[in-house]
Amino acid sequence: MMNEPEKSDSAEVAKKPTNGGEGPPLESVERRAGAEGNTEETCTRRTPSRESVISGLERVRERARLEKKERFTALLHHVNVDLLRAAFSWLKRDAAPGVDGMTWQEYETNLEARLVDLHARVHRGAYRAQPSRRKFIPKGDGHRPLGVAALEDKIVQRAVVEVLTVIYEEDFLGFSYGFRPGRGQHDALDALAFGITRTKVNYIVDCDVRSFFDSVSHEWLVRFLEHRIGDPRLIRLIRKWLKAGVVEEGEWSATEIGTPQGSVISPLLANVYLHYSFDLWAEQWRQRQAQGSVMYVRFADDIVAGFEYEDEARRFLGDLRERMEKFALSLHPEKTRLIEFGSNAEETRSTRGVGKPETFNFLGFTHICSRSRRGFFQLKRTTRRDRMRAKLKALKEELRRRMHEPIPEQGRWLAHVVRGYFAYHAVPTNFRRLSAFRYHIGGYWLRTLRARSQKDRATWVQLRRLVTDFLPPPRIQHPWPETRFVVKHPRWKPSARIGPARFCPGGAQ
Repeated sequence: MMNEPEKSDSAEVAKKPTNGGEGPPLESVERRAGAEGNTEETCTRRTPSRESVISGLERVRERARLEKKERFTALLHHVNVDLLRAAFSWLKRDAAPGVDGMTWQEYETNLEARLVDLHARVHRGAYRAQPSRRKFIPKGDGHRPLGVAALEDKIVQRAVVEVLTVIYEEDFLGFSYGFRPGRGQHDALDALAFGITRTKVNYIVDCDVRSFFDSVSHEWLVRFLEHRIGDPRLIRLIRKWLKAGVVEEGEWSATEIGTPQGSVISPLLANVYLHYSFDLWAEQWRQRQAQGSVMYVRFADDIVAGFEYEDEARRFLGDLRERMEKFALSLHPEKTRLIEFGSNAEETRSTRGVGKPETFNFLGFTHICSRSRRGFFQLKRTTRRDRMRAKLKALKEELRRRMHEPIPEQGRWLAHVVRGYFAYHAVPTNFRRLSAFRYHIGGYWLRTLRARSQKDRATWVQLRRLVTDFLPPPRIQHPWPETRFVVKHPRWKPSARIGPARFCPGGAQ
């Protein structure tokens, strides 16, 4: 049994050749090594999981982390069929179709053949970006234009975003929170609250870039990308999306500036643009010109900066206007302002007899200087009144449309809406607004039920039973911002006082 062939033995055994080169070999030699271990596996699995696909880009990520000035000259080959398949699975199944009219379900039929053809067109340069379909959605001060891309454009853009993210996530600074993996709106809100309450912030510069997505310069954007991206094929692909244009009411129009808001790649391009035009400059400004404490929090084009000294805040705002103009951007004159805000603002303003400190809005919340029950400074955050009124108005109209549905169906739909609203807005110090939101929904529901028939006599007593049965009660779901911030950034101690010009919410210094 000891002489039986092993599983890893080679089928052929090497023989020692004869001295003359003819005849049978005189003796056998050491056998040729057989296969050992498992066969080499690809970097992706059959299932479109994010972790398996991105594992093929880990070397790019590591190189980007170690070499901050290196340009990557070969990136498009990472956009393979596996990554395109994963990108397709990450798209929203019920998203509106673009100008081609193709839906996710239609494209799924014969998916593999479609992806192979798309991959071939991308790599041989035959891929053509289609114009975006212009769509307007309501906004507080008007309507916001969105660009709905064709499905194949979404797939390729999603794959390119995965490739570029591994590079730029190593470059983006800590106070940048918008549209980044592992970071959300509440992370930005926590960082802002921690910076205001735990550092020497006495003045707030609330900045808003006017029509940012419509003002992005294509020339500057490509120059920014070329700092890190040296693959001309990838740059050419991005240029195609920028120049594809938009279709509105059947009419095509060119896009010389701006990026279509709502497209898959626009958030990343926006972060790259603001990284070079604002983030790097603001970090250098803080290190070179600030003497007191300075903090920044940026979510997309919404920027909040905190300062210890008023003269530095005014100088920063003036320098920022010049900086934005250099890159074809401008600050909104009404939404950009300097206010006195912080733990000492109420006392100093009371001494001067100018009333309570002003408030500012950020990511759907109004930030207010307040006091806790023990008399200490407390940052109070409440849902913006205008946003809550707009939401209630939309719900009132939808209730009228669902007027004749059975009451249980109405109740389940309203419960879903309330739970979604609470999931974002249920932060500490906002309990009253949550209760008011639920109360107003109950009032609109009662009016809708009464309008179903002239003989209806629904009362508040009956409605209270329905509200209790269907609508979840208001409850704070988010922890205090300082608690969650310290958990995610353990090196910031709750009792620590950060020195001048050193605090940067998010971890970057």
